[in-house]
Amino acid sequence: MLKSFKTEINPTEEQKIKIHKTIGTCRYIYNFYLFHNKERYDAGERFMSGKSFSVWLNNEYLPGHPEYFWISEVSSKSVKNAIENACTAFSRFFHHQSSFPRYKKKGRSDVKMYFVKNNPKDCLCERHRIKIPTLGWVRLKEKGYIPASKDGYVIRSGAVSMKAGRYYVSALVDIPAPEADGNFTDGIGIDLGLKDFAVVSNGTVYRNINKTARIRKLEKQLRRAQRKLSRKYENLKKGETTQRANICKQKLKVQKLHHRIENIRTDHINKVISEIVKTKPSHITIEDLNISGMMKNRHLSKAVASQKFYEFRTKLKTKCAEYGIELRVVDRWYPSSRICHCCSCIKKDLKLSDRIYRCTCGYIEDRDLNAARNLRDAETYEVA
Repeated sequence: MLKSFKTEINPTEEQKIKIHKTIGTCRYIYNFYLFHNKERYDAGERFMSGKSFSVWLNNEYLPGHPEYFWISEVSSKSVKNAIENACTAFSRFFHHQSSFPRYKKKGRSDVKMYFVKNNPKDCLCERHRIKIPTLGWVRLKEKGYIPASKDGYVIRSGAVSMKAGRYYVSALVDIPAPEADGNFTDGIGIDLGLKDFAVVSNGTVYRNINKTARIRKLEKQLRRAQRKLSRKYENLKKGETTQRANICKQKLKVQKLHHRIENIRTDHINKVISEIVKTKPSHITIEDLNISGMMKNRHLSKAVASQKFYEFRTKLKTKCAEYGIELRVVDRWYPSSRICHCCSCIKKDLKLSDRIYRCTCGYIEDRDLNAARNLRDAETYEVA
C-alpha cells in the first residue's frame, strides 16, 4: 500500500539554490511545451505528445541551442515530470474535464521538484533527515514522521515544494495495508453546508472553522497586509524604484498569512475526517455537490471556497479506502433536505431560510440533521 507523507524540511543555502534552479527549470519546460504545441497548431501540424517532445528536446533542440545548457544541469526526472504534467493538462482539456492549459507564472504557480528512487542508495530516510537525489541529505523539521528506511519502509518517489518561504517534502512510501477488524457500526450520512461545516446523522455537528475568532483575526490582518502591498505597487507606478525590496518583503508577509489560514482549515478537515472514521461506520453517504455552480454565486463564492469541500471529499475517500469503509455518493438532484425522514413526504415549498423542517405528519427536526438522515438511508447511490 502506498501512502503519502508531507513534512517541512530545513535545507542548507546550497540546497535552496538547487531547489530554486530545478523548480525554475521545470516551470520553463512546462511553459515551453505549451508554447511549442500552440505553434504546431497554428502551423497546421499534429499535436506532440509528452514522450515525443522529450525526445525532440534532448536530441534536436538542445544540441542546436547551446545557450540552454542550464536545462541539462538539473534532474532529468524533474524535467520529464514537468512535461508529463503539461501533457496531462492537454489531455484533460481534450476530454472536456478542464479549461485550456495556462502558463505557470513565477511566484504564483505550484511547481515542484520531482524525484524518484533509481537505485538502493536513493530516497533513504532516517529519523531526522531524508536523502533526496541531487540534493543529498536534508534535515527534517518534524522528526520521526516519515517511516525510516531501517524499519523496512521504501520511498518510491516524492517531490520538494516551497510555499511562503518554507520548504516541504512529500514522500510516497510503501507501507503494509492495515487489517480491517470488521467490527463496523451502523452507516452514517454527512450533510455539508455553510452554516455548519458538517452535520452527521448521529447528531454530531462540526462547526464552521471560518466563523471562529482565530480565522477572523487572521483575515483582518490579511486585509491590512494586502492594502499595504497595494499601496506599494501604486507608489512603484509613480516612479519610486526604491520600493522594490519592500514589495518583496510585504508580499512574503501576505503569503505567510494565506498559508497560515490554509493550514488551519486543512487541519480542521483532517481532524473531522479522523473523528468520523474512528467511529467505524459500515458506510458513509455524502452528496455530490455542484461546487462549480455554487461558486458562480458572488454572494456565497468566498464562503464556499473557504470550506474546501473538494478536499474533504478527496481525503474522506482515501481514508475510507484505507479502513475498508464503503463511501457512497448520492446524486446532486436527490432532495435530501426536502424529504421528511419520518413519512418520506417531499416538501416542495421548502426555502433556504427555513432552518427547521416541519412536516404535516408532526415531524419537527433541524433541516441539516434531517438531510443527513435521508442521505444515510438513501437507496440510490454510487460507490466512490
